[in-house]
Amino acid sequence: MPRRVYTTLDERMEAFRLTDVYPVVTSEFCAGRSPVDVAASLLAGGARILQIREKTMPDRPFLDLLLLVRELTWECGALLIVDDRVDAALIAQADGVHLGQDDIPLPDARRIAPDLLIGVSTHNADEIRRAQDEGCSCLNIGPIFPTNTKQLACTFLGLEQLHALVPLVHVPFSVMGGIKYQHLTELKSAGAGRIAAVTAFTQAPDPGAEVAKWRAALQ
Repeated sequence: MPRRVYTTLDERMEAFRLTDVYPVVTSEFCAGRSPVDVAASLLAGGARILQIREKTMPDRPFLDLLLLVRELTWECGALLIVDDRVDAALIAQADGVHLGQDDIPLPDARRIAPDLLIGVSTHNADEIRRAQDEGCSCLNIGPIFPTNTKQLACTFLGLEQLHALVPLVHVPFSVMGGIKYQHLTELKSAGAGRIAAVTAFTQAPDPGAEVAKWRAALQ
C-alpha cells in the first residue's frame, strides 16, 4: 500500500470505520522485543490501526518511539493512536488520542486537537452516554474479560453486559479486555466487530501472523 497521510478528521474517521483488529503496543508486554519491531510486524500482518500505550515511559523516549512508529504507519496507510497524551499525539502527527476516564476532559482535548480522532474508554452505560454527548469520535467498551494489562476499579463486563451496552453506542467502537482468539465468534455475534488487544498480539511468537489470523476470523 502506498504511503498515506490522513490530515482531516473525516479522513481519519473513514479509515477508523474500516479497521477490524486494533493492536495496542506497550513495551512492557512485548516479550522482551523492541516495541518498534513488534509494531512493524503487526502492520506487516495487516493491522490498519495501532495504539501506543506507555504509562511510565519518560517524555523524550516516548516521543522518539512515537516518531518511529509514525513513519511505519504512514508507509502502510495505518492510523496511529496515542494513549492519554494529546500533546505527544500532536507533536508526533498522530491520527488520534485515546482518553481514559481520569485523563484530560474530552471537550478540552477537542479544543486542543480539532482534527484528531478522540476515543474514550468506557465501562458502563453512563460513561458511554457521556462520551457520546461530549462528541467522542469513537469509544472502547471494556474490560470484556479479566485482564492483567490495565489496573481498573471496575470488574469485567462479560458477554451479557456487552449485549446490553452495544445498542447504546452510536459511534464506531471497539471492545477490549482479556480477549483471546477463541472469543471472536461470540464477540462478533454481540455486534462487536472491532477488537482491541494487547498481549494477544504483542506477546505472540509472530505478531503479524496473529493479526492476519484474527482478521480472517472477523471477515
